[in-house]
Amino acid sequence: MSSQAHIPTPHVDSRRFALRLALFYGATFGLIGAHLPFFTVWLKAVGIDSWWIGVIAAVPALTRFTVLPVITGNAEKLYSLRAALIATTLATAIGFAAIGTQSIPLAVLLVYVFTSCAWTPMMPLTDAYALRGVRRFGLNYGPLRLWGSAAFVAGALACGLLVDAIAPVHLIWVIAAIAALGVLTGLGLQPLGVGKTATSASQDGNALLGDIGFLAVIATSALVQGSHAAYYTFASIAWQQAGLGGMTIAGLWSLGVLAEIVMFAVSPRLRSPFWLMAVIAALCAALRWIIMAQSPPIAVLAVVQLAHGLSYGLTQVGTMSLLAHRVPSHMMARGQGYLAACTGIVSSLASIASGVVYAQFGQGVYYLMAAMALAGAVVMWLARGRLASHRHGAAGAGQEHPSS
Repeated sequence: MSSQAHIPTPHVDSRRFALRLALFYGATFGLIGAHLPFFTVWLKAVGIDSWWIGVIAAVPALTRFTVLPVITGNAEKLYSLRAALIATTLATAIGFAAIGTQSIPLAVLLVYVFTSCAWTPMMPLTDAYALRGVRRFGLNYGPLRLWGSAAFVAGALACGLLVDAIAPVHLIWVIAAIAALGVLTGLGLQPLGVGKTATSASQDGNALLGDIGFLAVIATSALVQGSHAAYYTFASIAWQQAGLGGMTIAGLWSLGVLAEIVMFAVSPRLRSPFWLMAVIAALCAALRWIIMAQSPPIAVLAVVQLAHGLSYGLTQVGTMSLLAHRVPSHMMARGQGYLAACTGIVSSLASIASGVVYAQFGQGVYYLMAAMALAGAVVMWLARGRLASHRHGAAGAGQEHPSS
């Protein structure tokens, strides 16, 4: 993989960077938009039961704290974020195509493990790449990231149209086709360099684990984002069993992400302390899951879906903003790796537990998710003193660290 440290970044055009990153975010989240609502529907369509679905759905989260930190750490040491992104997108596309040839639960699980090993590092690597550009060009994270959310809506709506037009057993090929788009957009990403040596970056990266404020940020994010596990895994199944059609299900998912897009769009105007954003997001998530546990009618459910802009979107804005102000550019990939690993541990346990609880109590599983979100609010509230000293500004924006 070629070194990014020798690229003359002063001559890189910020608009070109933003456009190419937006396209890559679009392809990446278009895949998530197709995968999250309908991958479990495909699993059920090929005859896989709820217990196996819960186990298979936990795989991406498990790889976040096993394989993912290794990949992000090596990408940082070798200054190869772009090359790592291209390689992981290619392996992901191949993996989803291979999954489509399987139907035996164990076989699907094994191929999905390979696919997830490549897929899960893509997001922290992309966010690390994005935050380096944010600092380099004085951009804002939210407006860049919103294009990913917009593509999520497009992916979900596309699958929603197709699920009523084609057999659910063919949905995997739509997912694989969208994954292939990621390879093309990844080739257009520009290299970005930093000024630290690999050895120094590695030593500084390990020091992050001694920062109580950093640990509080990633723990809060993991608990709140992990509390979405039951929603991601069983919402579409429950809605389908309640008689909702594919377009209605896609519409519900899209409502949530539209609220998320609005949150990312207005984030540069937010002036509240970033830790307070995280607390508000966690409390909103808890309220959202408590309402979901009541199996609300479609009208109420549509309103509740708008809370995704807070439970997910505001959590993401607060977390990325806190990291942008605490973690130097040359350690960003490692910091993102630690965040993803922590989220993976929490989300994998939540996903497995959700499969067990959902099988016994159905929508009652959301009470467990509400407890997780409340725990995240408590962690951030207790750590507010360590985080309040950091300056507040446009979400995701910040000056480039002197060493980057």
